[in-house]
Amino acid sequence: QVQLVESGGGLVQAGESLRLSCAASGSSSSINVMGWYRQAPGKQREFVASISSSSNTNYADSVKGRFTISIDNAKKMVYLQMNSLKPEDTAVYYCYARFAVFTSWGQGTQVTVSS
Repeated sequence: QVQLVESGGGLVQAGESLRLSCAASGSSSSINVMGWYRQAPGKQREFVASISSSSNTNYADSVKGRFTISIDNAKKMVYLQMNSLKPEDTAVYYCYARFAVFTSWGQGTQVTVSS
């Protein structure tokens, strides 16, 4: 059973930074892609960023230039450095890991940005 555990969420003011971490455990399979989605109250879950095992990255337009995703393949961890946070970044952030035949999700971590 694969488990993903996120950490690093919290309450910050606009313009500040946070770093989210996500650790995958419980599987010896290789991870192809790890990344983050987020869901704000009353809105659908939306893509934030992803990174492949070869470090190819993708970002949502809304976070380009402010967020940076990185991966530690050996530790099966993914990080999301979030700078210049805005109130509209407020959401629950979910980590995911895509294996060859399935995708696992974390429980989410709350990020709140006050104006």
